[in-house]
Amino acid sequence: MKPENTTPTSEYAPEFTLRLTPTPRGARLARLLAAHQLGDWGVAGPAAEAAELVVAELANNAVRHGRVPGRDFELRMERDGEHVRIELSDARGERRPLPSRQPDEGGYGLLLVTALATAWGVKDRTVGKTVWATVPRR
Repeated sequence: MKPENTTPTSEYAPEFTLRLTPTPRGARLARLLAAHQLGDWGVAGPAAEAAELVVAELANNAVRHGRVPGRDFELRMERDGEHVRIELSDARGERRPLPSRQPDEGGYGLLLVTALATAWGVKDRTVGKTVWATVPRR
């Protein structure tokens, strides 16, 4: 199994980037390491819980719908004064998430992201796509 790569972070660094294998283990690690980084940034309580849930949902989607064998997915978080921006990138650009008013067979997915984030969307990459969301820090 490949090791995960991360950027050096500290409580002062405004950005956190992590590459993980597109497996259920990788999705779990994304949430756990995001929670740790949010704690280092002083994001706590309901704001941290919301950000962790968004990371978990987007990481799960990247693993479930964006997996390409041999390609990692990437978690990137950036903080500013008011928000944490969460980005999950995968290698499947043709499989774009669509907003839904009803839960799909897999669960509440993007309904949860819509409820917790102030905004979310999808942007293209050279290879694949990035699904992003902004979550209030307070």
